[in-house]
Amino acid sequence: MRHKCSHGGAHPYCCNVCSKTFAHKSSLIRHKRLHRGKHPYCCDVCSKTFTQKGNLIRHKRLHVGERPYCCDVCSKTFTQKGNLIIHKCLHVGERPYCCDVCSKTFAHKSSCIRHKCLHRGERPYCCDVCSKTFTQEGNLIIHKRLHVGERPYCCDVCSKTFAYKSSCIRHKCLHCGERPYCCDVCIKTFTYKSNLIRHKLLHSGERPYCCDVCNKTFTRKGTLISHTRLHSGEHP
Repeated sequence: MRHKCSHGGAHPYCCNVCSKTFAHKSSLIRHKRLHRGKHPYCCDVCSKTFTQKGNLIRHKRLHVGERPYCCDVCSKTFTQKGNLIIHKCLHVGERPYCCDVCSKTFAHKSSCIRHKCLHRGERPYCCDVCSKTFTQEGNLIIHKRLHVGERPYCCDVCSKTFAYKSSCIRHKCLHCGERPYCCDVCIKTFTYKSNLIRHKLLHSGERPYCCDVCNKTFTRKGTLISHTRLHSGEHP
């Protein structure tokens, strides 16, 4: 009977708080934990708690490094089956989620939802220290590391630590001499993508940063900031 409900679309179990309905009684029970704030499943490594046992099991894979789901195209591995399914969309070029404002398409539903925040100007995640706001919760979490001085990513060559994983990856390029970003005009190579982007402005003549006092333009934002100090008399 429980299995047949899934095929028939019946949702006989209703939450008395928000009226959301479920096909299975167990799903309703798990859902109601969200309203009560109940998290009965606790990680014995870091003490993080969860409303569902399955979420705890997936979380513990992070501690042991277990990634049981493997892409049969590129061999990339994942802790969750859902992440593998989403990843495989990249190989087939499938982008089933479409923005109804600008028609941009996405492989991931979450990416489409985040993108729509840009159209609405919505930034729902706010730092409780400096009040800076973000469109994504992940960006807020990363930002808060700056306030507490947390630098969880460590270079295994020189032990330098970083707040951002991407910064650590870029830093490691310095040790191996890798310069993966190449200018298609003059073939000059760069360690960082941002350096390549700035370099290509020299070829295009583009100067996107403009002083709102004297209208002088610059290729780099940092140069503009330094320039505006001349107008304000600020001495860093």
